[in-house]
Amino acid sequence: MRDKIIVALDYDDPDEALELARRLEGRVGWMKVGLTLYAAGGRAVVEALKGAGFRVFVDLKLHDIPHQVRGAVRALAAQGADMLTVHASGGEAMLRAAVEAADEAGCGGHRPAIVAVTVLTSIDAAALAATGVARPPAEQAGLLAALAREAGCDGVVCSPQEAARMREALGPTAFVVTPGVRPAWAAADDQARIATPEAALAAGASHLVIGRPITAVPDPVAALERIVAGEETER
Repeated sequence: MRDKIIVALDYDDPDEALELARRLEGRVGWMKVGLTLYAAGGRAVVEALKGAGFRVFVDLKLHDIPHQVRGAVRALAAQGADMLTVHASGGEAMLRAAVEAADEAGCGGHRPAIVAVTVLTSIDAAALAATGVARPPAEQAGLLAALAREAGCDGVVCSPQEAARMREALGPTAFVVTPGVRPAWAAADDQARIATPEAALAAGASHLVIGRPITAVPDPVAALERIVAGEETER
């Protein structure tokens, strides 16, 4: 379980993020650097986490013309990122550019995994329809996952509610990374399509992105250990 949890360091203060990471050293293998933290701390945060022995998931959800995405993947690979996100809705050419850049980095010894974001876990059917997509979230996620597979991506990011479908479609070795994972005892937040850690893993998730149930509580270490132990009830 510890190697499957990615702690989302969604802070706007790099020092605060790194302090929490230090408290969790040896207890979890992965840390996530998202848009907020990367905007605040950039390369230095990624390199500090790598120096502390963590694998780093840089979750910037790249979505731009292929040339820009290729360059961004190349730069992030050089910083030591172990996994990167791109938006599957950016299209096959953009996805292939990301994969090719990762492969080029791998020739130098460090290849980040490229995982494609399907439908954000904060989006429900009504929100998706408001963007002009009439398909239900699960159907749209499946379509985008197929596109990512054809482009050579290493896996997808999807809600845990779509994890079983993704695992079946992508096979046993693909990354199926699921945000929207929250133990039953955690406070509600803005995630719409959620599941507990045990349910997400049972559905086929390879990695669980967990943020506020760990980072926004008085004792993050205790919260992490409760998740690792599989506690699902209030104390």
